[in-house]
This record gives sequence, C-alpha cells and structure tokens, in this order.
Amino acid sequence: MADDNRFSQKLTVPEALTFDDVLLRPKESRVEPDAADTSTRVSRNVELNVPVLSAAMDTVSEAPLATEIARQGGLGVIHRSMSVEETAEEVTEVKRADELIIRDVVTASPEMTVEEVDQLMGRSGVSGAPVVDDDNEVLGIISGTDIRPYIGIAEDDTVREAMTDEVITATEGIEAREALELMYEHKIERIPIVDDENRLTGLVTMKGILSRREYDNAARDEDGKLRVGVAVGPFETDRATAADEAGADIIFIDCAHAHNLNVLDSARDIKQEVEADVVVGNIGTREAAEAAVDFADGLKVGIGPGSICTTRVVSGAGIPQITAVAEVADVATREDVPVIADGGIRYSGDAIKAIAAGADAVMLGSYFAGTDEAPGRVITMQGKKYKQYRGMGSVGAMSEGGGDRYLKDADEDEEFVPEGVEAATPYKGSLESELHQLVGGMRSGMGYVGAETIPGFKERAEFVRVSSAGQTEGHPHDVMITDEAPNYSPQE
Repeated sequence: MADDNRFSQKLTVPEALTFDDVLLRPKESRVEPDAADTSTRVSRNVELNVPVLSAAMDTVSEAPLATEIARQGGLGVIHRSMSVEETAEEVTEVKRADELIIRDVVTASPEMTVEEVDQLMGRSGVSGAPVVDDDNEVLGIISGTDIRPYIGIAEDDTVREAMTDEVITATEGIEAREALELMYEHKIERIPIVDDENRLTGLVTMKGILSRREYDNAARDEDGKLRVGVAVGPFETDRATAADEAGADIIFIDCAHAHNLNVLDSARDIKQEVEADVVVGNIGTREAAEAAVDFADGLKVGIGPGSICTTRVVSGAGIPQITAVAEVADVATREDVPVIADGGIRYSGDAIKAIAAGADAVMLGSYFAGTDEAPGRVITMQGKKYKQYRGMGSVGAMSEGGGDRYLKDADEDEEFVPEGVEAATPYKGSLESELHQLVGGMRSGMGYVGAETIPGFKERAEFVRVSSAGQTEGHPHDVMITDEAPNYSPQE
C-alpha cells in the first residue's frame, strides 16, 4: 500500500542558507589583512594567486578582460557565444599577450618600399619589424626611426636602403633579464631570436619585458604565458578540442544543470579528448558532486543565484548558494577536487563567505560587467553611466547560441523559454581597481578569522546565523550616504 503521507512528508524539508543568512565569527588573530595569502587551486593542476574568476558571459569575458584578470592573478573564462574558430583566436590572444618571445612576428622584405612597410607596421600595430629574406634569414631591422627621414621625400626607396643592418640577435632560452641588459647596452627596443643558421624564430621586445615585470602577481602557466579558461557547451567536443589546441588551461563544461546524465556522459568524453583540466558545472547538491567527482578536475557550484538569473522563479528549482557550496565541498574535499562558487556575490564579504563554506575560488559576472575591459559600450541613463549586462539564459543570449546551456533550443518559429534577463549595470572603471577592492575585502575577512592562507581559512572559519534585524544592522542605517565608498553600494 502506498504511503498515504508521501506528499505531506515533502513539507518536512531541510533549511538552505545564502550569503545574507550568515556572518563569519571573528576570532583571535595575529594576521594582518595585507599579509594574507590568497593563492589557491581552481582545478587539479591550475593555481591562481587570487581566488577569483570572471563568468563565461558574453557581456563579461572576452580576451581583453581575460588578459587583464590573469595579469592581476585571477582567471578569465571566455564565453562561448561565438564560432569555434573565434574561440581559438580569443585563447591565442590571451596566451600571446605577455609572451617573452613573440612567435607570430611581423616581418618585412628587403624589397618592400618604405611606404609599404610603413603601412604594414600601421596595420599590425607595431613600431618595428625584422627584415628577412625568402629563407627567413635575418638581414636587418626596420623601425619608425629608420623610415622617418624617408616619409614624404623618398617613400619609394626600398627597405634595404633604410634598414639598420647591424642587428643584435639572441638565441632561444634567453632570460628576460639578459634581454633587457642587451637592450639597454645597445639602446634598442627589440631583439630578433634566431636559430643556428640565423633564421628568425621569434622576437623579444622591451614593451613585453616591462609588461611582465609590472604584473609579477600574474597567473601564468609553466611557459610563462597568461592562464585562460574557456566555456564549452555540454556537447561541444569540437569547441573543447579547438580551445585545448590553442592552449586553454581549463575547459569549463558550461551547463545550467550539470547533474544531467547526458551532460555527465559528454563531459567524460570531452575529458578524454583534451589535455587541459576539465571543470564541470553547474551543480548544487551532494548527489551531483558524487556523480561528477570521479573524473572532474573541478566542480562549479550555482543553481540560480546570479543577479540576472531567473531560473529559480521560472523553474521553481535551485539551492541557496551557501548551502549548495557546502554540500558540494563535503564531497569534493575528500577527493581533493577544487570547488568554484559561481553567482550571487554582491560584496567582497559574500566572496569570503563562499570560501568559508568550502569553495576554493569564486566566479563573478555582474561584479566585472561594468568594467572598462568588459565587452560593450558605456551608456548614460538619467545622468549615470552603465554598461549592458545580460544572463546567458536571456532571450538575446539564447538566440545567439546559448540555449543548450539550459538544455533547450527553439525552432525558428518557436519562442525560447528564458531563464535570465537583460539589464544594465553601473559603469565601474578599471578591472584592476574593482579586483583590488574585492580581494582586499576578502583579505580582511581572513584577518578577522585569523587565517593566513585559503586552506587555513577554510579550516578555521565558522558561521553564525543572522536574523533579518541583524542583516539590516550590518548595512549603513539611519543615515543618508553622501560619499559613496568604492566597495559598497546599497542594494535597491
């Protein structure tokens, strides 16, 4: 006989918590926030200096933002609302951004005219180029300084006549310090890298060296290139392999509900096809973690917490984020698999609470959508500046190929059932400034708990429950804010 109470029993449900429901319990500490070490793992084989990733959204993460966040120690995850070829190009752009040795070198032929090489350098955005023959042997170098006397006077003269033919070269394996000393000694800004037969194999520039020195906290791979992640659809093996071949460090299986057996089967197949780490998401329960932890290099958590996500109200499904992170972390920690908390973070305090709940890093969308490096133009509404921000479950994003993230596509004559909205987010300026405030707040949280490292913080942190009155007490109250702080804005 069936259980007559089977429906009423569903009303005896566990409680689930999110960021506003808890606070970190302050503890005895000797840790100064500036001394806190925020380095962490985001997958089995990828470490970052700051525990922050940018969301794989078409209004957030393309090559410019992915490059800048990697320079600051985090990781950008390229969205997938583009062709497979464009995905590979985006990865290549990030990987080449701070290369010591540039491999795709703009070169000039000795028989080109001064006018032609001037136009070539203008199109390519370079101020100089090695001059090579048909066998790629280095004959000289041509720069803006060399051609300046010819412009408007003798532009039909050849590069051979204008170039500097006494070239300082170096071989593979040169270190940044050695290259810089050569440049200062000979008062030059670029050094061609050649093989034993004087054939060009690369180029080192002073601009590239100084850029690397400026970003000494950058997230780099074993070859010194900036790290980058790529989102792929749950069944997009072609995009995954193209991104992997281009040098992506992590492939993110980008699905709103990764505890779908077809998605997990495909993710396992993709894992077999690529050398990069594979992070599976999104999930939100202990059972989902157990289903993926045997093969995944990382787990991404978040079912509907994002500011532009409507999954919970459209589908009625979801898990508040603190509880979701804790459940997944219970399973992942036993297998030494990192956890990424994706969504719902409004303040730096929320980010460090996610770490306390068991995450190793956090992923943010709206936090970075308003920065200079995010795609889209700045618009002005009612005297304030904004940038476009939309969920990947919005109609616009779905119509551009994002529907399979939610395991649904529409025919041409059928409407989408969206799980996100399109919006505008306040313009915030540089990503560097925004990330500085975010990580600084996280370090403050580590100081209050008395933990110097992320692993130590996760062990030491404890939560206290907060009432609605306690939530109100935690925000500025009974005052009118006259000067906005860079790390706080009231939630309307």
